[in-house]
Parts: sequence; C-alpha cells; structure tokens
Amino acid sequence: MPLCLVLTPTSLEKQALDTCLADDLRRHECRSELCGFGPIAAAARTSQLIADLKPARILLIGIAGGLGDHLPVGAAYGFDRVVSYQIGVGEADLFRGGGELGWSQWAPGDIADSLDLSVGEGLANAGTLLTCCAASANAAEADRKAARHPDARAEDMEAFGVALAARLAGLPVEIIRGVSNRAGDRDKDNWRIDEALTAAAELAASAIACYSDSSN
Repeated sequence: MPLCLVLTPTSLEKQALDTCLADDLRRHECRSELCGFGPIAAAARTSQLIADLKPARILLIGIAGGLGDHLPVGAAYGFDRVVSYQIGVGEADLFRGGGELGWSQWAPGDIADSLDLSVGEGLANAGTLLTCCAASANAAEADRKAARHPDARAEDMEAFGVALAARLAGLPVEIIRGVSNRAGDRDKDNWRIDEALTAAAELAASAIACYSDSSN
C-alpha cells in the first residue's frame, strides 16, 4: 500500500516529474501513475487506482493556466479549494453552474461545485483552482471565467475529478500546479512548461517529505 498516490494527467507531465522526483518517490514509498486528461478520465482512473492500490492520500501534480496576472508564469502553487466549471446549464454568458441551480453533483454527500483541498505546511497556497472541461481558447474566455469566479487563480482540467474521487473514498487530496501560461494564451512560444514542471516538482518533494514525517 503506497503512502501517497502521485497522479499526473499526461505522459509529458509524468515523464518530467518522475525524473525530478525519482529519489523522493522511492524513498517515501510513493506510487506514480497517470490519471488521464480531463475531468471525466481523471475521476474514473483515480477511483480505479484507489480501489486497486489503497493509498493513504492523493497528490495531483501538473501544469495549469493562470487566470489574470495573480500568479507568475513558471511558478508553482498548492490550492486549498477546487471549483468545477461547465457542469450545469447553458454556455458562455448563459451558463449557470449546478450549485447556482441548487443541484448537487453527488447528493448523498451534498457535493455541488466546490471541494476543499489539503495544503502542505509551508507550501505556497494560491487559493482557488478552477477545473474546466475545456481550457480557455482566448483572453475573452479566460476573462469570463475569472469574472464568474474572481477568487480563482488558475484553470486546469483534472483537479475536481481527482478531488471528487478522493472525497468519496475518504482520502485527503493535495493539488500542486505549475503555471505554464496565461489562460487563454494559445501561443506556445509564450509557455514555460519545463520551468513550471520543475517548480511543481520542488513543491511536490516538500509535500511528500511532510507526508512521510507525519506518518512516522
């Protein structure tokens, strides 16, 4: 049974993070696995891995797009809350989330559109992460999301699915994201993926060491 199940959405992210974290994963008996791309694959795969491996906790690591100018590109942060976006009714300005409509995504647990997350001691906490079914295609879409969720500091596509699977299993979950680009900027010449993943790996190493210390 691994102390921590470390998840990454894509092979690109996993390869980079496994290289940076190889010693930490081995020393602290953590298991690195892919969770898949997007909230649906991430939720389904995380549930499967929890059932098979029975970890003590979950850590999701990867890249994200920063909403607005709050977080510098190339830096990495933890988040204490994740909000689901695009699950509800309508599109663009007509969109209304399930929580606004009084709907729960999981009624027995009264889980609507947001979930609290763990944040490792001493780790930079950016606050709220917005999980989207589709990343922003341009600045106008990113601005629309930021206007609806002014406390959101970045957008990703997996965190809510992973967090929901962990919540249903009764496991703590932590999310660390490196900010690779500004949300809505699709010009990859402006992206800093390697720098963002390196920063995320550094935070993850600290988080993993804290898990090991607290379990002893």
